[in-house]
Amino acid sequence: MSKNTNGITYNRAKTWQIGFFALNNVATNFYMFLMMYVSYYATGVAGIAVVLVSSLLTSMRMFDAITDPIIGFIIDKTNTKFGKFRPMMVIGNIILAISTLVLYKVTHTLPEGNARVLFFTAIYAVYIIGYTFQTACTKAAQACLTNDPSQRPLFTRFDSSYMLLMGSGIAMYTSSYLVPKYGGFTLEAMTEFAVSTVIASAICTVLAVIGLWSKDRAEFFGIGDKGVKVKFRDYISVLKGNRAMQMLIVSAATDKLALQAAGNSSVMVMLYGIIMGNFELYGKMSLITMIPTFIIILVGTKYASRFGSKKALVATTWLSIIGYIALFLVIFLGDPTQISLENFGVMTALWIGIFCFANGVKSVSSSIVIPMIADCADYETYLTGRYVPGMMGTLFSFIDKMISSFATTIVGFVIAAIGYTSTMPEVTDVNTPELFWATAFLFMGLPIIGWVCSLVAMKFYPLDDKKMDEVQKKLDEIRKEEAVI
Repeated sequence: MSKNTNGITYNRAKTWQIGFFALNNVATNFYMFLMMYVSYYATGVAGIAVVLVSSLLTSMRMFDAITDPIIGFIIDKTNTKFGKFRPMMVIGNIILAISTLVLYKVTHTLPEGNARVLFFTAIYAVYIIGYTFQTACTKAAQACLTNDPSQRPLFTRFDSSYMLLMGSGIAMYTSSYLVPKYGGFTLEAMTEFAVSTVIASAICTVLAVIGLWSKDRAEFFGIGDKGVKVKFRDYISVLKGNRAMQMLIVSAATDKLALQAAGNSSVMVMLYGIIMGNFELYGKMSLITMIPTFIIILVGTKYASRFGSKKALVATTWLSIIGYIALFLVIFLGDPTQISLENFGVMTALWIGIFCFANGVKSVSSSIVIPMIADCADYETYLTGRYVPGMMGTLFSFIDKMISSFATTIVGFVIAAIGYTSTMPEVTDVNTPELFWATAFLFMGLPIIGWVCSLVAMKFYPLDDKKMDEVQKKLDEIRKEEAVI
């Protein structure tokens, strides 16, 4: 599909293609959600100390970041008869499936001590390589799927909606099914969780490959894949010369660090299970807030299509700050134990209403970043002639992951500071002032700090809607000149 606007011929995707391809992010996020609970397996089943697990996961996150530039470079150098991105998506998902099943089925059977820790670390490293192969394609393939700035936010609409359904579904799955069935995050619970993840992720990957099938071709690669040849050292010049990517990295990395810490499974246990005293509320409330949050996502992405991704990110970031301040005031000034669906009152109405609003705008501000990476990739082609979507996406991921890798460590040290040195918080624990403030800091304080950093970064981000029109016009002119030649 093509669209001629203001003299620019855009490569546009069909709506179903964008919707299917967005499932690639869902496929990898299934594993991300599973690994949010890996600490319970590592400590409760495999017998590895809490602080050691937190440190190992941080180290692995850094390893994850290091693999990104290498795999991004491989993607940019690859162009097979099956395309540039689809083979990487399939290879990555296969590695994820095998490593995950081995991790959860074998680690605890090894002798306790160094052998078990080393095995856990090695298999987790293999898992990360597969994860990087597939996630790199989510960011990089955006550039060939569509180059219409007004259409790219559609990915955010699908992605945010999928994540909303996914988050609600997994919250219900863990809190209302796994925990009651097995009495906690036991070996049996984590094994079932792992197998379910492998199956669901594989289905999503197949659909994502179908969605990208007709777009993963050389004619949709930048200016026809005839740009400057790519060298590994170009990572340095790209980072130094592309102000848009610099600012997007600052914005997204600070947000992701904070939100990963806030969404950590132990933080959810402390907030819903201990402070509110009803962990099942975590899953049930996610379903209740789904429709209102979805409406906010529709409005937010419509705004992005009309006024540009930058304006949408700034607006939803401000609204996220306001929403999370309001959430804190609800549990600080009121009695959080009164937040209950069985005893529906003012506290429950306030929490649900504000959470719907805050979660909706947060979803837009988080997901709009992915199509903005494609804008930055087009901007790099505009500046230098290089078509390097893999490099752009993995450069973004490299720094993003290096910074956000400290999320698990932050959570680990915060909960250790309030007394959890050998075990993780459990729903049966007693609420204390120290636990309340630790939870408030992790769930609300850190995200607000991250969003403030994001607003500062967007002050210097050059790609507003007018600039993107200029970028696409120049690239369209180059493509037409190449076609004539």
